Amino acid sequence: MMYSIYALMAATTLILMLMTMYSVLPNKKMVTREKTSPFECGFDPMSHPRTPFSIQFFIIALLFLIFDIEIAIMLPMIITMKTSSMWWTMTMSTFMIILIIGLVYEWKMGALQWAI
Repeated sequence: MMYSIYALMAATTLILMLMTMYSVLPNKKMVTREKTSPFECGFDPMSHPRTPFSIQFFIIALLFLIFDIEIAIMLPMIITMKTSSMWWTMTMSTFMIILIIGLVYEWKMGALQWAI
């Protein structure tokens, strides 16, 4: 019981010392225009806000998101494949076929071509 009181007092003293040191020590901050401006995906925040955005960046980001979610859905299926029935195999095969058909469709439509 006494040890817990001493530990609590030591922790409280340490916290108070750190709070005092933080308020007493100088806080050097060099404030510049670049540091105070927002940073968005590599775009210059000081430029005109209505500059055209390449739609191909957006399409590639969507494709990445779709296949990232696909991996998150497939991983539990792969882990439970040893203990599962034929139902999981059919579900995963159907899921993969739908994704492959979608990828082939996007490929044939030219959505994956960077240069127009």
